[in-house]
Amino acid sequence: MTPDLALDWRAPHETSVVQTLGPLRRGPGDPAFALGPDGSVWRTTSTDAGAATLRVRQLGPDLVRCEAWGPGAEAAIALAPSMLGERDDTSGFAPDLPVLADAHRRNPGLRVPRTARVMEALVPAILEQKVISLQAHASWRRLLQRFGAVAPGPTPRPMRVVPSASGWRAIPSWEWHRAGVDPRRAATVQRVAAYADRLEEAADLPPAEAIARLTHLPGVGIWTAAEVAQRALGDADAVSVGDYHIANYVGHALYGRDMADDEMLEALAPWAGHRYRVIRLLMAAGVPGRPRRGPRMAFVDHRAY
Repeated sequence: MTPDLALDWRAPHETSVVQTLGPLRRGPGDPAFALGPDGSVWRTTSTDAGAATLRVRQLGPDLVRCEAWGPGAEAAIALAPSMLGERDDTSGFAPDLPVLADAHRRNPGLRVPRTARVMEALVPAILEQKVISLQAHASWRRLLQRFGAVAPGPTPRPMRVVPSASGWRAIPSWEWHRAGVDPRRAATVQRVAAYADRLEEAADLPPAEAIARLTHLPGVGIWTAAEVAQRALGDADAVSVGDYHIANYVGHALYGRDMADDEMLEALAPWAGHRYRVIRLLMAAGVPGRPRRGPRMAFVDHRAY
């Protein structure tokens, strides 16, 4: 099917489509994200003009083809370069530890995305509060399959577009329960949906102001705001403080020991402005974190607010 709109975009730096857009995926069965058989990334979005499906395909180290379908195709294409890291400024980043220098060398196309769609990042982050990822991803799938619109275009598998703010607010209590979402998280989603217009404006604010606006609402803390900043705001410095795993991962990846959050922030201080980039690079390079000393626990609260 011919796309409604297309763009061949040459990035100002080497860009890996899969690595850059990977954090936007919420689990392997995310109804809003898919990998095509040719390696292209498919993603749905809800723009002010309406729903859109975007297909992004790597043509070269710095050349990307973007194709869009749906009433929001023009808006989706306009945001595609930003989503692919056009604004990701690596100036001042000095990977001066051997392990980090190697990770940077091996992942030259890893960029920090900026979707500029705050609610699309905020709702799944709220669902991930205080539960394991497996549970949160299952809730996200059920809610989108039940309340998301059918994605426009020739998607590689059935896909859905996230509900609008009014759509999130209209979900009845029993549907949240069926999706495995407790009343506190459900109430937080509906609360933030009531202020969706103001929250979407955060995409154009300086990072500190954007975080302050997000965390002003009850139920949205620094962990949740950082998760949004990493995806919707293009913030290469946003660290998910309060995550059960991240501090120990950083501690072992860089210095071979456990760390608390304050120690992690101190360890990352030399790369201020790029602390999230450091974590992404280490993970992308497969740098091991804390070794496992026993069987995995089935259920662990690993997300803070």
